[in-house]
Amino acid sequence: MYIATPAMKQAGVVLHQAGSGRVIIRLNGEASEGDILCNSQGVRVARIREVIGPVRAPYASAEPLTNNIQRHMGEPVSVCNRGKRH
Repeated sequence: MYIATPAMKQAGVVLHQAGSGRVIIRLNGEASEGDILCNSQGVRVARIREVIGPVRAPYASAEPLTNNIQRHMGEPVSVCNRGKRH
């Protein structure tokens, strides 16, 4: 578990789970492919697989990292681990 700090900026909000099983996240902060997103309690929620949509209003398609992703819908998330950049 990652401990969230007050200085962490919100990276986005979990919107819904797509038919493919991936989670769609509306991004409003700095996040990119490979980053792991955590909620305010430090629970690892998802790993960003690709950033999609317009530059001014990006979305992320992310792989869920929890078995119960439905409980995180509408929840703000922050980057807790920077992933490898491609």
